[in-house]
Amino acid sequence: GMRVALLRTAPVLAPQGGVLGRLLPPFRLGLGGRLGSGAQWMPWIHIDDQVALIDHLLQRDDCSGAFNACAPHQVRNAEFTRTLARALHRPAVLPAPAWALRLALGEMSVLLLGGQRLSPRRTQDAGFAWRQPTLAPALAQLLHST
Repeated sequence: GMRVALLRTAPVLAPQGGVLGRLLPPFRLGLGGRLGSGAQWMPWIHIDDQVALIDHLLQRDDCSGAFNACAPHQVRNAEFTRTLARALHRPAVLPAPAWALRLALGEMSVLLLGGQRLSPRRTQDAGFAWRQPTLAPALAQLLHST
């Protein structure tokens, strides 16, 4: 009889730490680039939207079941890396080959090379309104706050 809402969370973009914290050092040095082929989908969500979505689901008694916590504007890894490089005014010309990622990261490389195309359809249907639905403005806001 208890309502349960489950979040399937994409990598969260935040000004400190997380996936962005790991990507920023090489990208700031101009050493960033796509991972593997770059064709894999790379879901993401801005930290402000993640927090707002949790609050939204807590406030809505009619929301139960699984919800994808990801931005509605989906991008592939190559687009993500180009957009991040552009936001930093740096090139993104040094791709990380799939074989090198497999060698360095082993099974964890599957997370970077496999990708997953998520759709936030149920999240949208629940009436959630994103503050940062597209990548370029989201990165600009995050990089401005670092």
